[in-house]
Amino acid sequence: MAVITVRVDNEDNDLIREYAKVKHMTISELVRESVIEKIEDEIDVKAYNEYLLNKKDTKFYSLDEVEKELGL
Repeated sequence: MAVITVRVDNEDNDLIREYAKVKHMTISELVRESVIEKIEDEIDVKAYNEYLLNKKDTKFYSLDEVEKELGL
């Protein structure tokens, strides 16, 4: 497992430690979950923005239409 070092000022350190304590998490768990969530949120926003750009070219099909097309 890799180790990442993050430098924070004393005020941020206190805030992070207190928040982790309140959430019953280790600092590693808190930072890991927060960073992963941030990355996933950005991926979701990017996908949504791409959808908005392309939605006029996107056709949606109902379940009945899909079943009919597939002969189900």
